[in-house]
Amino acid sequence: MDRAGSSARDAVRELQSRINQDIIGQQRVVERIVVALLANGNILLEGLPGLAKTRAIKSLSKNLESDFSRIQFTPDLLPSDVTGGEILRQDGQFEFRKGPVFGNLVLADEINRAPPKVQSALLEAMEERHVTVAGKRYDLPPLFMVLATQNPIEQEGTYPLPEAQMDRFLMHVRIDYPSDADEVKVMRLVRAESAATSAAAAPAKIPQKVILDARAEIDRVTTKDVVETYMVALVAATRRPAEFGDRLKNWIAVGASPRGSLALDKCARTYAWLQGRDYVTPADVQAIAHDCLRHRLSLSYEAGADGMGADAVLDEVVKQVAVAA
Repeated sequence: MDRAGSSARDAVRELQSRINQDIIGQQRVVERIVVALLANGNILLEGLPGLAKTRAIKSLSKNLESDFSRIQFTPDLLPSDVTGGEILRQDGQFEFRKGPVFGNLVLADEINRAPPKVQSALLEAMEERHVTVAGKRYDLPPLFMVLATQNPIEQEGTYPLPEAQMDRFLMHVRIDYPSDADEVKVMRLVRAESAATSAAAAPAKIPQKVILDARAEIDRVTTKDVVETYMVALVAATRRPAEFGDRLKNWIAVGASPRGSLALDKCARTYAWLQGRDYVTPADVQAIAHDCLRHRLSLSYEAGADGMGADAVLDEVVKQVAVAA
């Protein structure tokens, strides 16, 4: 790659390193957030309370030149609380006041706690990168990403996201507990932050241009025919599981949509670029396959009875689908 690409990649790696200093023990999650940002997609983070979902997003905003908006989703939220709306001025004219969705990085906190009409208001912004209010279209900024969070165990008072909206997320990332050693480091980090008597000078933020330059570089990452065929084969296996044995046939009710193939392509090229390569390998595809596909599968009752979650089913898909020679 050219020198500009190398400079952009170094800056992105610096951004990733800074976030990892704030979020200890979640390197994979931080990497996936950066991949989604570079791939110009939206990401859903799922994990129990206290696993630094919100902190990771705030750290990204702190280190990247951006406007950060937070929407706390609650059952009484209205669509206009997300998109904004028209207000009547004293001169009798209507004026549009932008809502929090017009930020660069939009935290949709506990997205499944808002009713469907609010979730659908976010849908247009996520997919089309604009909102329509009173028949008028308002474009969102070029650097725009929705980072949504949800709790996997608290279902009371929630509205499960429909498949159509889940499909709009480029990746669905699950966050696990840190290791014991990392949790000790977390305690020390929080203790040091609490004991700090003066705010240290923050390093300069990474410019937005770095992200835009990186995206241009990623667009030039090449994918050979054999790798493209492999990505499509993985998705096709979720749609025609009977071709890969009775177990997959019994576990998968509905397979991934074409957005699954597009997500694999975008994220694999981005992942390869982060590794310093300008071409995609099957290993790149396998590295991000679960995050790109787990939310696009509908599993059968048999899968639940067998104790098979989406990740376990995808393990079997990856195992069964061979890379063409």
